[in-house]
Amino acid sequence: MPRTSSRTTPPSRRRLLAGLGTAALAALAGCGVPAAYVRPGDRAVPDRSAADKKLTWANWPLYIDTDDADPDRRPTLEGFEKRTGIAVDYAEEVNDNDEFFGKISPALMNHQSTGRDLIVISDWMCARYVHLGWVQEMDRARQPNVARHLDPLLRSPAFDPGRRFTVPWQSGITGIAYDRRRLGREIRRVADLWAEDLKGRVTLLSGLDEAFALLMQGNGVDITRWTPDDFHRVCDQVEREVRRGQIRRFTGNDYTKDLVSGDVLACQAYSGDVIQLQADNPDIRFVVPEEGGELWSDSLMIPDRARHKANAERLVDYYYDPEVAAKLAAWVTYVCPVPAAREILAAAKDKDTAALADNPLIFPDSVLRERLAVARDIPAAHRTEFARRWNGIVGL
Repeated sequence: MPRTSSRTTPPSRRRLLAGLGTAALAALAGCGVPAAYVRPGDRAVPDRSAADKKLTWANWPLYIDTDDADPDRRPTLEGFEKRTGIAVDYAEEVNDNDEFFGKISPALMNHQSTGRDLIVISDWMCARYVHLGWVQEMDRARQPNVARHLDPLLRSPAFDPGRRFTVPWQSGITGIAYDRRRLGREIRRVADLWAEDLKGRVTLLSGLDEAFALLMQGNGVDITRWTPDDFHRVCDQVEREVRRGQIRRFTGNDYTKDLVSGDVLACQAYSGDVIQLQADNPDIRFVVPEEGGELWSDSLMIPDRARHKANAERLVDYYYDPEVAAKLAAWVTYVCPVPAAREILAAAKDKDTAALADNPLIFPDSVLRERLAVARDIPAAHRTEFARRWNGIVGL
């Protein structure tokens, strides 16, 4: 179902920290402010869930299913409220990772409630919260669906082994998008972006956290265990391509406009965006390069001092019911973190809905899964150095 989403316009959800966000994280995660770390025993407050049947949830705009006839209605969320009697105050207030960090970090740093029981942010930013001790461990005894249905590929990222503090909301793949008709050939490898017939018609993502992993994979690097030398090798390569005019520009999610217009023939891209573009132009292709692609997530977390932790845990588990996950996947068209939802969609009476079950960009098949990896996050000790070099290349 084609639609225009604010998640596909700048600033990108997965954008490099800038301004206040970068400075704050460099100081906090780099231990410039030791008191910012919150010990496990200081993260919880008495839970009001049993007596107070509500919770507050902060998410990105257009990142949940809505009713076609009434965009103010959210069918799966209404289903949770009806099933549990828990009222959900749902706020579409996360427009950028660093902006939202700046909004709630003062409360977390000062051991105060953020006023939110559940938040959704990108995993590379989740890593900062986890390292700072700003989120609470979830009780998996209250989450049997998560324990049973969470995709094995997403179960143990480097920043949160065993997913004790985070649970993927939706996932996606960073790969390469290109216009097959205009280009006149296939793209199979990252190195294909540097071909002469693409000179000045290529874009890369501007955000460090979005861009670096796929480019490393093009060099044959295992992104689960990359090194600083791997990062600087990528920077050397990108600098060369900038100097010779290969790269038209660096983008946020606005790469979609250049691809649709034909100003760009190939670019770094996100799988979910391309699915939406293909509804209008089937000549736009998405490829996971032969060397591999990055699998990433936007994840649910319960911040410190949340007053309705048990209610939040219950909502997280509700969305891991395969029936519910299937309804959500049919609307957002990102990689579904609940593989069991595929069978539900395949049995749908609506032909277009059933076809989603066979889309490998929503449910990666076994061949594709072998080529996907979750990147190790950038250590705090290197973030300032890496950001300075990358920003110098990108022009931020």
